[in-house]
Amino acid sequence: MRPIVAGLLLTALALGQTQPVKNPHTTAADAAAGARIFRSHCADCHGLTGKGGKGPDLTTGVFFHGGSDAELHRTITDGIEGTAMPGQFFSADQVWQIVTHVRALSRGGTAKAPPGDPVRGTALFNAKGCNGCHLIRGNGGVQGPDLSFIGSQRPATQLRQSILDPSETVDRTYWTAEVTLENGEAYKGFVMNEDTYYVQILHPSRGLLSLPKRNFRKFEVSKASLMPSYKDKLNDAELNDIVAYLWTLQRPRRAE
Repeated sequence: MRPIVAGLLLTALALGQTQPVKNPHTTAADAAAGARIFRSHCADCHGLTGKGGKGPDLTTGVFFHGGSDAELHRTITDGIEGTAMPGQFFSADQVWQIVTHVRALSRGGTAKAPPGDPVRGTALFNAKGCNGCHLIRGNGGVQGPDLSFIGSQRPATQLRQSILDPSETVDRTYWTAEVTLENGEAYKGFVMNEDTYYVQILHPSRGLLSLPKRNFRKFEVSKASLMPSYKDKLNDAELNDIVAYLWTLQRPRRAE
């Protein structure tokens, strides 16, 4: 290939890569199809109306991994590493239809901060000992979930509910096992893995332990949270302040 032709081709390809990809499936029929897929495969985390739950609120119009059509398509297709967002098996056309529905959910939405003072909330979070169990950007404990980016993972309503009733929804990662061996030794920790012969638990001081089931005298798994309810330990203003602080713990947004 001649150098001039090759150079023009490379330039064209480079320009093509910078062009934003527009959604080719934006009809009413596409939106309805995307809504059906969303209800059956996405609503469990994001809620039927997209207002969030186990996953972030999609009605705000703020997408931390990029909000262009192409970026939303990539996020839905590939998932988000290090989060509960999985990749999908849908065709490219079906993913575009989901993007159309997500656009409809977020139309006119704004990422409005919840009521409360995040500065006071920071002080309360530490004063109540929350940092003893929760890790925030490298500081804190590890007995509870990492909250470094919880503001972009959960809507404010879910953050509030998790403080008032932490056992309502507990991720399997934080189920706890109590094991007593035939020799009387007792262990308690998070269940990491279980098969026919062994149970692996994460012990708070001894780390990862692999315990043989043949030696068990007692084995019980609790699905309740180790975190106590703060329903009667915080007044409304204090609760608002802590939620406001947690809401500020968000991922940096991808430049669009």
